[in-house]
Amino acid sequence: MTSVFGDLSSQQRALVDQWLPGATVERDHSWGLVETTVLEMTHAGSRFIVKAGGDDDHHIERELHAHLNWLRPWTSRGRAPTLVHGSADAKLLVTRYLPGELVLGSKHADDPSIYRQAGELLALLHAQTVVTDDDYERRENEKSLAWLCKPHRIAATTVERLRAGIAAWPTPPAILVPTHGDWQPRNWLVHDDVMGVIDFGRAAMRPAFTDFARLAVQDFRRAPNLEAAFLDGYGSDPREADGWHRNRVREAIGTAAWAYQVGDEPFEAQGHRMIAEALSTSPV
Repeated sequence: MTSVFGDLSSQQRALVDQWLPGATVERDHSWGLVETTVLEMTHAGSRFIVKAGGDDDHHIERELHAHLNWLRPWTSRGRAPTLVHGSADAKLLVTRYLPGELVLGSKHADDPSIYRQAGELLALLHAQTVVTDDDYERRENEKSLAWLCKPHRIAATTVERLRAGIAAWPTPPAILVPTHGDWQPRNWLVHDDVMGVIDFGRAAMRPAFTDFARLAVQDFRRAPNLEAAFLDGYGSDPREADGWHRNRVREAIGTAAWAYQVGDEPFEAQGHRMIAEALSTSPV
């Protein structure tokens, strides 16, 4: 192994050697803000993605679970990478390389046909299974309150208002489906005008509308025609008013606090805007 593997643990390097002996690194796709290494590699004439988590990583296990349980509607259509090797213990996985250009920042970022495909693919994921969870809302409230206890730059008066609002929320049973957790153009690829999906590190059972959250504050806000195309592909709009409001507040808190902790100031500013907008439509 060469120095490019320096961010991998000894266990991870040994497994890569075992799974892909003699493989060469073509490109480092790591994001840089989190402890996740993403390498594009070539082995025996085929291309692979090697994804390795750091000591505090919780995403690789989620990603492996998604590959093993929820991605067949996409992989069977060639719309998501297929899992080749994985180890939750080592926080390591290998998938086949999925060709394509990231939608984010490309000419496809404002193409309604891509958003229609995104809606269609998301509907396939959500349709696989449905469960009722009586405790989901309480758990999510606790997570939001925990974020407010961590370092952030949310104004003290706003924190008080958020805490009071969360304390007053009802906690009805929630209908959960398999969700991607970060459904937005930075995790979509386009190859020959066909959209594919990557990055399942936030996959979990949640209400379907939670996968609308990133799009609503970014792309739908920028271009309403993209929202119309997306909903046309998805087939319905699951955003029930009260549940959607609670989710908007939770997403806003998490965005502002997480972005501050990792030093992503533009994303932090987006989080503060999300908080202001969510509160402006609420009596909280």
